[in-house]
Amino acid sequence: MKKLLKGNEALAEAAIIAGCRHYFGYPITPQSEIGAYMSVHLPKVDGVFVQAESEVAAINMVLGAAAAGVRTMTSTSSPGMSLKTEAISYIAGSDLPCVLVNIQRSGPGLGGIAPSQADYFQATKALGHGDFKVIVYAPNSVQEIADLTFKSFEMSDKFRMPALILADGLLGQMMEPVEFPDKDNTEKVEKDWATVGHKNQRKSNVVNSLSLIPEALEGKINARYKRYEELQNNHVQFENYKLDDAETMIVAYGATSRIVQTAIDQLRENGEKVGMLRPITLWPFPSKEIHDRAKTVKKVLVVEMSKGQMVEDVKLAVNGIAPVEFFGRTGGVVPLPEEIIALFKGGRG
Repeated sequence: MKKLLKGNEALAEAAIIAGCRHYFGYPITPQSEIGAYMSVHLPKVDGVFVQAESEVAAINMVLGAAAAGVRTMTSTSSPGMSLKTEAISYIAGSDLPCVLVNIQRSGPGLGGIAPSQADYFQATKALGHGDFKVIVYAPNSVQEIADLTFKSFEMSDKFRMPALILADGLLGQMMEPVEFPDKDNTEKVEKDWATVGHKNQRKSNVVNSLSLIPEALEGKINARYKRYEELQNNHVQFENYKLDDAETMIVAYGATSRIVQTAIDQLRENGEKVGMLRPITLWPFPSKEIHDRAKTVKKVLVVEMSKGQMVEDVKLAVNGIAPVEFFGRTGGVVPLPEEIIALFKGGRG
């Protein structure tokens, strides 16, 4: 049975179905419904909801819960994610799985509460200090928010690393029908490394990100990057839309891709051969797929709700095969299909 839910509510419900029983957060617009939903529904399944005194406290509670081997999650919006980055680095350095959520708002600073995609750099390249990565999923519908929440818990456990759902205020607040499974079907992983009681039946587990011997730390990082390599080789997700005969490839993600799709449909009616490649994983990024598709088109256009961040990864992927152009709105302004269509009338597309 389908339910009509906000994106934030669908994410919270999916997390509960996925076995998340420990949520720690702090309210901030436009994601506060996630915590509100958890506060009501987690106690019904013997879960733990804590509204922490700050974002810093919340992410450190996630670190502790993850070390104990339970499925745990925190959610916030852009300024709150900035506060969490130090502990996220500790989590990554301790090889702990958890799910992070950023329902982006406009910035920098306090900015505004309208939608944005200006946290792309932070999510994919600078979510904390040191050499590490997090899996980054970018949904474009309420249904996909739920689906990728299940995926985030599964992949986070499998690769012992954080997974981040990067959405925005538009997706978090919009309501759409969403269907949930009767039970969690994600693959469960044995966590024999968790810091739980053992009654002297085994050696004590230690979770720590500190390593004072350089060669030992390098070895840990190299082992981590071996796992990252598997992700890059086998777990990239993307969607092609009307690309088979396209002469122009638009690259867009998240809510912006919905707007781009509307523009493409109208452009197609006017005889323009336009298609879209939508990254679903922002890390690992579909670089090879974009590169291969760039060989078949005349131009590439990147559309974002920012001044241009993903466009840098697209340019690296295209590697000069085709010209790459950019169109973006920022500050909380959402691009319109008519603005994208106008680019083609003006000869840019």
